[in-house]
Amino acid sequence: MDKTQTPFVSAYLRFLQLTKVVQALPDGQEMDANEQALLESVVLRWYENQPMTVREAISLAALGSPATLHKRITRLREKDMLSTLNLEGDRRAKFLIPTQRTLDFFQHLGQSMQQANTNQPA
Repeated sequence: MDKTQTPFVSAYLRFLQLTKVVQALPDGQEMDANEQALLESVVLRWYENQPMTVREAISLAALGSPATLHKRITRLREKDMLSTLNLEGDRRAKFLIPTQRTLDFFQHLGQSMQQANTNQPA
């Protein structure tokens, strides 16, 4: 059996090919899989109108130790993929929010997914 005969397998593999192209950031910087997993977790919470705090992010044990996650947050901030926001009157909690660059990155991924779906053989 040809492994690409199943339309879903073929569509997903095309999607993976397309995402490899857009995963490189515009200025040539790259995100590793761990940074991307953290970014996706943060942005998903933001999308659900429940922004994640730095404290919550560094407690995501499935993604690494607190020290490692703190370094990843710092790298994502340096790459202009995340920014922090303090609420008025509460300087203790820093919320992680996506930057326009991150939204553009996810826009490209969404377009790639749409393109993979559109190019699916009948």
